[in-house]
Amino acid sequence: MDEASARPGFSGGRNIAMKVPAHQYEATVQFYRDVLGLEPIEELLPSVGFRFGANQLWIDRAPGMSQAELWLEIVTDDTAAAAKHLREAGIARCDAIEPLGESFDGFWISNPAAIIHLVDGKTQSW
Repeated sequence: MDEASARPGFSGGRNIAMKVPAHQYEATVQFYRDVLGLEPIEELLPSVGFRFGANQLWIDRAPGMSQAELWLEIVTDDTAAAAKHLREAGIARCDAIEPLGESFDGFWISNPAAIIHLVDGKTQSW
């Protein structure tokens, strides 16, 4: 088996998480809700999210942060193979950044530019 066929399938997920400091949270939600008028995602309340084209933008209050961060989702057809492939490529796991729960089929990584990505099985994607 050559390297390309051994690689798990990856694709961009539809979820984008914006981690916002507490002092900027309400104004940020108001911007997307009232200024832009984006359609809210109400089926997963109390999570605050908006339809963002083909994506879903989640606004998360992050009290311990001093500035906002964007976190992206990558979906894969095989999380175990993905974990192995990413480890062999020298990509840092950062599972301690936010608990996913023991039954969640996924994990956190950081790309070389320090952007957080949730890697999860296609069935786990919100």
